[in-house]
Amino acid sequence: MSEASRLDPGATGTVRDLEGRVALVTGGTRGIGLAMSRAFARRGANLVMAYLRNGDAARAATAELEGEGVKAMAVNAHMGEEAQIDKLFDSVEETFGRLDIFVSNAATGVIKPVPELNERAWRWTMDANARAFFLGSLRARALMPDGGSIIGLSSGGANRVLPGYAVVGTSKAAIEALVRYFAVELAPERIRVNAVSPGVVDTDALKHFPMRDEMLATARTQTPAGRLVTPEDVARAVDFLTSDDASMITGQTIVIDGGASLLA
Repeated sequence: MSEASRLDPGATGTVRDLEGRVALVTGGTRGIGLAMSRAFARRGANLVMAYLRNGDAARAATAELEGEGVKAMAVNAHMGEEAQIDKLFDSVEETFGRLDIFVSNAATGVIKPVPELNERAWRWTMDANARAFFLGSLRARALMPDGGSIIGLSSGGANRVLPGYAVVGTSKAAIEALVRYFAVELAPERIRVNAVSPGVVDTDALKHFPMRDEMLATARTQTPAGRLVTPEDVARAVDFLTSDDASMITGQTIVIDGGASLLA
């Protein structure tokens, strides 16, 4: 197969190498998550997508993906609550009896300077991001007796200081650390664990950032590649990491930012 057809979620003739497999994408009905769900469906994977609020988007995504000839379902689940995580994975087990790909994409957090943070902000953000990845990966492992791929979503704030991003950045740094530990300890079970760290992507989630306009302007003018990162850029990287071509890549965080983080 050609490199273009395998990696491009929008390419025609994409090889359906995931026929009969099952992928779970949290936050998989909109934005970056939907781009990843589309990529997996085009490769023939059945999809489970977790969503929180937008039922219309969830129904639209389900209908669209089933148009690719796969089975798709959307499950309402708050990834910051353990009981909701259990409900999500119980749905996967009851419907498919297995899982091959788990992408912990859903994220939230409190955007405030450190002096304005409190314990509630800490717990909310860490539970929805780092704890969700930790608990989700454990549940995913139990459904992967034949091996599989686990992907966590990080961000540049995991290792750089961004305005108002202290608790979110800390939660992303925790995900990157967990990726390394899970990768080593699950390797004997043929489960690969990686993270992707996108640059600035103009999605609905960015609307919650008070400095959104400034972030977008900076990204547009100071990214060496000359443009913003798109959801499809992120989906292509995840698509690759879940393929056989990436069979020896585990425990890594892949940065997708057009070179923006290389600048001083």
